[in-house]
Amino acid sequence: MKVLRVPEATIGRLSVYSRYLEQLDKNGVTTISSGEIAKGVGVSPAQVRKDLAYFGEFGTRGVGYNVKDLIRYLHRILGLTHPWPVVVVGAGNLGTALCAYRGFRDRGFHIVGVFDNDLLKIGKRIQDLEVLPVEKIPEVVKEHGVRIGIIAVPQQAVQEVANILVKSGVEALLTFGSVAVRVPPHVIVRNIDLTIKLEILTFYLNFRETHPATWLEPNI
Repeated sequence: MKVLRVPEATIGRLSVYSRYLEQLDKNGVTTISSGEIAKGVGVSPAQVRKDLAYFGEFGTRGVGYNVKDLIRYLHRILGLTHPWPVVVVGAGNLGTALCAYRGFRDRGFHIVGVFDNDLLKIGKRIQDLEVLPVEKIPEVVKEHGVRIGIIAVPQQAVQEVANILVKSGVEALLTFGSVAVRVPPHVIVRNIDLTIKLEILTFYLNFRETHPATWLEPNI
């Protein structure tokens, strides 16, 4: 049986394409070429065509893509045809910022619970959510059918929280920082380490200054 292997970078670009197309749709644009998509998001036309080709044939040669149709295709590919309930563990600065971020809801991600083990935070409200004790995680996960959890706690507590979420039935985790969590094979984990992103930027700044003759503008 042939297995479809899609590079994760491609999936990330599909998300960028869909958001760009949604903005064009709001502005009344009805058709667009791969070249115009590429120019709008900062990649090559060949990259756009290659990314879409993983999932079939889209558009009409010489005409381009119907914007509304392509948005629907991309939403279907990305699993955005229905809302996704999400829980956040950690009601500190990061957790609070995540709960307040409107972009999640705009893309169909609805935060249905925020949790902490700090008695000074439990009972307080973040937006329209009451901060609940960690012990309530299984109840909220079951009630809302939550499959995605965001972990925004100090590094030493990440694995413990991951264990609680997985035991409660969560199947995908987003973590922050440098801790690699251990989970069963069926659980998907993705990590965001902002320090790494900053160090990538400092690498390019340093390289541009120390090797000006060989510098090429990076595609970060």
